[in-house]
Amino acid sequence: MKILAVETSCDETSAAICEDGVITSNIIVTQHAHQIYGGVIPELASRIHTQHIVSVVDAALKKSNCILSNIDVFAFTQMPGLVGSLLVGACFTKSLALVHQKPLIGVNHIHAHVSANFIPQQKPAFPFLCLTVSGGHTQIFICTNFNTFKSIGTTIDDAAGEAFDKSAKILGLSYPGGVLIDQLAQKGKPIFTFAKPNMPQYNYSFSGLKTSILYFIQKQMQINEHFIQDNLHDLCASIQTSIVTILLDKLFLAAKENNITNLCLAGGVAANSLLRKNFEIMCIQKNYSYFIPPFEYCTDNAGMIAMNAYYQALDNNFVSLDTTPSAHCV
Repeated sequence: MKILAVETSCDETSAAICEDGVITSNIIVTQHAHQIYGGVIPELASRIHTQHIVSVVDAALKKSNCILSNIDVFAFTQMPGLVGSLLVGACFTKSLALVHQKPLIGVNHIHAHVSANFIPQQKPAFPFLCLTVSGGHTQIFICTNFNTFKSIGTTIDDAAGEAFDKSAKILGLSYPGGVLIDQLAQKGKPIFTFAKPNMPQYNYSFSGLKTSILYFIQKQMQINEHFIQDNLHDLCASIQTSIVTILLDKLFLAAKENNITNLCLAGGVAANSLLRKNFEIMCIQKNYSYFIPPFEYCTDNAGMIAMNAYYQALDNNFVSLDTTPSAHCV
């Protein structure tokens, strides 16, 4: 079974081919035009998707030595994401499915991040917990099979990726700021402490942390107007440590209380060096099995869409051509 998957939920245009559960190509084009605005501009994102989608799909097919008539199933990101961007991928993919008279699968973008853990040859055993962390979403899932993802914790406001980017903006760093904070933190120490949100059960909140960081820096700059420049590396290390600690504390609490010893990471923030390092260390200390997708499959990509679609196809979870994308999970 050969699957062509398309991902256009935000600011990456991506296409991938999956052959019998193996990703044979995963082409990603990242939109850099948003950097000057300090965030993704939805209308601009959808326009750029229309410019790249044909060439990206063509590149994925060529890398897999495949042609469209060989494709058995077409898949697209259905939700969540920017509606205009989702529409580009949905309409393009549905057109291919219609022309070639092949079945269609709509994929939940967040579930696909979890499915990225199925791409490597060694896969997590069920049940497992997956901490899915990206720019717009932070959730903990209990996964009992390839197609069952139950959310047991989520953010009530900002996601972890937003906390990184907004903190970077406070520091005067460019967008996207999460990668820059990670890089600068390598030369710093986490000597500053910030407010830690007290959320029930396994839920997250990062807006209070962002406010704590803002007020702390404003207060320090009243004393020393060069405080950020003088302490940039330590500030980045402190911010990163705070976010990572909040993320992992909830995950390991959920693991303990649900008696689950198989843990996974997923999402763009799963590429953060400290999160990966501390996750591995804590799992080893507790004798837990742990899994992290390769960097290529952490950020938004069609490979994870194709992998999720593969297991849906095995269960005949197809959708009709009138299926519409949604900005939110439904």
